[in-house]
Amino acid sequence: MQDQGRSIRKRTGGRLRPIRNRKKHQLGRLPTETQVGEPRFRVVDTRGNTTKTRALATDVANVNKGGETVEATIEDVVENDANPNYVRRNIITKGALIETDAGTARVTSRPGQTGQVNAVAVDE
Repeated sequence: MQDQGRSIRKRTGGRLRPIRNRKKHQLGRLPTETQVGEPRFRVVDTRGNTTKTRALATDVANVNKGGETVEATIEDVVENDANPNYVRRNIITKGALIETDAGTARVTSRPGQTGQVNAVAVDE
């Protein structure tokens, strides 16, 4: 969701006069919809002299199975509570249920923010 600062209208529909121009910290970006596929990443500058690595696409997940972490290949997105259409489009977000070669797992990281997919194995 892009946040561009205060609205120009009141709840009643009346117009609000701008106090100032928009500030750099009010800048919003479109969500990174990480897809399953050949790994592609983008580095984005953020506040405080730091960067974020956005995963545009990835096919590798770190799956935790009973205290042991294995690197698994992502095959498919099974379920995604964020948006039902994300399942059809194979988009990975936090909380998505993914099918890997190590079994079904639930994503615990935010791939669009951290650039990696961490997941916990789901017992079915």
